[in-house]
Amino acid sequence: MTSPQTMAVSLDGHDDSAGPVRGTQSLLRIAMIWLAANLVVTTLLTGTLFTPAVSFGTASAMIVVGTLIGVVVLVLIGNMGTRTGLPTMALTRGSFGIRGSLVPAAANLIILMGWSWVQAMLAGVTVNYLVHEATGFSNPMLFSAICQAIVVVLAIFGHTGISRVEPWLALAILVVMGFVFAAAFGAFSPGEFAAIPVDSSLGGTPFITLDMVIATAISWTVLSADMNRHAKSSTAGIVGSGIGYTLSTTISMFLGLVAFSAVLLHGDREPIPFDPATIVSEFGWPLGIAIFLSVMATNTMVVFGMVTSVVNAQSKWHLKFLPTALVLGVISVIGSTFLGLLNQFTDFLFVISAFFVPVFAIMIADYYLLKHRGYSRQILHERPESRYWYTGGVNWVAVGVWVIGAVLSYVLAYVAPSPIGANIPAFAVSFLLYLGLMVVIGRGGALGLRDRRDADPAGHLLDGADETAALRLES
Repeated sequence: MTSPQTMAVSLDGHDDSAGPVRGTQSLLRIAMIWLAANLVVTTLLTGTLFTPAVSFGTASAMIVVGTLIGVVVLVLIGNMGTRTGLPTMALTRGSFGIRGSLVPAAANLIILMGWSWVQAMLAGVTVNYLVHEATGFSNPMLFSAICQAIVVVLAIFGHTGISRVEPWLALAILVVMGFVFAAAFGAFSPGEFAAIPVDSSLGGTPFITLDMVIATAISWTVLSADMNRHAKSSTAGIVGSGIGYTLSTTISMFLGLVAFSAVLLHGDREPIPFDPATIVSEFGWPLGIAIFLSVMATNTMVVFGMVTSVVNAQSKWHLKFLPTALVLGVISVIGSTFLGLLNQFTDFLFVISAFFVPVFAIMIADYYLLKHRGYSRQILHERPESRYWYTGGVNWVAVGVWVIGAVLSYVLAYVAPSPIGANIPAFAVSFLLYLGLMVVIGRGGALGLRDRRDADPAGHLLDGADETAALRLES
């Protein structure tokens, strides 16, 4: 048997194919995976967008507060993956319906593809800067494509390969980040950073900063169940991802904030936010290497998440991991050469929030309150008698609330800016509206909603490893 055939058999019979998995990853392993995941150039460069629009102290505080708010949503969705063994988009069947789940799944695929392009571009621009400085050769499109091709190869090895590589990448990135922090605070005192004057003409506010930090957590939540379903217990998943994500986000964003602030304080080069060359020129090749490694770590998870989302979108499709990864990988490599997308990153981040804040509010309300933390194996099959079929395979209440929440998020971000940002109000409205409508309509039987105790004899619950030590998937 050839090597590609061996790989295909291994992957398609492994945890990365469609269906629930039995988690085996420890708390430390999950923490290290999440730690490496968000030690990434996009999170780092997001930190360069805050000052001088707001003060250094305000930006630092909003990074911490926004991360702590966002991680709550991330670990709640991730725990659904641990308890059921299903990835994030497969879990949307529980609230959106077996067929209705295709809508958020399609949006997720588009957004993850956009993420993979942006990160590959930033890595390519960084590598191009280093190569140009050393040799005079410049071709950022080529280097972006090469970076993304490496990511696709890593992603093909599935979650097992990711869990082995990520901790070492995290360690290397942290060492380089330590060097940058030491260089920045060796050159300037904390008081000098705090004294950077605020430029009010930039239109920044504390809540805009907070919204951007929360949006970063929301953008990662689309992958939280994909990764946490491999945790061996809810404790391992919740604590591991909570600690790993919180540390990586605060460190990365604060590094971007500090590095960009150092550029402002030096005043000898134009401070261009969200441009890796600006801060790499300040701190040299070690930071450039850290940016490259961070993309390898994070973009591998993004491509892996795209593949698992497509493979698990509908069980009747019987898609295989390896060919799906190859097709999506080719598309991601081609798209990584469209460098003009980098100018739209901030809008891209808010679009993610508008799309997925309502989705996650609906999912949390449905799983933890309406379904009492239990989805049955009926969620795996497209059958009209399933309690997740609703009307024609779609829960129109969820779809309607999602549209309302997305429109509200857009209005509060762009049309009538909210004094407390867009994400928190959009989540609260979507959560309460969905819960209220489902209690009123669902109990009337119009949507086929049944309590978990009323599931038919074949509808055994998908239990987490911490409850039963194994998934109960009786046929």
